[in-house]
Amino acid sequence: MTGAGVPTPPGVAADDPSVEYWRALAERRIRLEQCGACGRHRVVPMPSCPWCGDPATTIVDAVGTGQVYSWITVHRAFDDRHAGDVPYTVATVELTESCRVFARLEADPAAVTIGLALAARYVDHDGWTELRFAPAESAR
Repeated sequence: MTGAGVPTPPGVAADDPSVEYWRALAERRIRLEQCGACGRHRVVPMPSCPWCGDPATTIVDAVGTGQVYSWITVHRAFDDRHAGDVPYTVATVELTESCRVFARLEADPAAVTIGLALAARYVDHDGWTELRFAPAESAR
C-alpha cells in the first residue's frame, strides 16, 4: 500500500509515476495516456509523446481487449514460493488502442498463437490488483 490508500504491488513507492495505473486496475480499468497532437496511446506515463514530442496528454481508459503480439511460457519458477504456478504464459498484448502491455495469460500454453483475441481480467492479491488476459471467448 502506498500513500492515500492507493493499492499497488510490493515495491511501488507512493511517488512512483505508475500509482495511477495501479489505482485504475483496482477499479477494473486500464489507464492509458493519449497524445493530444497525434492521438497515439501509451501505457507508461511520459512527459511528452515519444512519437511526435507533443507534451499534451489526455488520460483515457482502454476498452480492455487486444491480441497476442508475442509470448513465452515459463516452465521453471524463479522462486520456490511460485513453484506451483508453472507452467504459465506471459504475453506482450497489443491493446485495441495500438499500444502494448505485458501480462500473464489465463490460457493453455499450447493454444496461444500470435493474433489470439484477448480480453482483460483482473486478479486481486493482498492489497493490489494484477492485470491478466484470457482468450476473448473465455473471458466473458
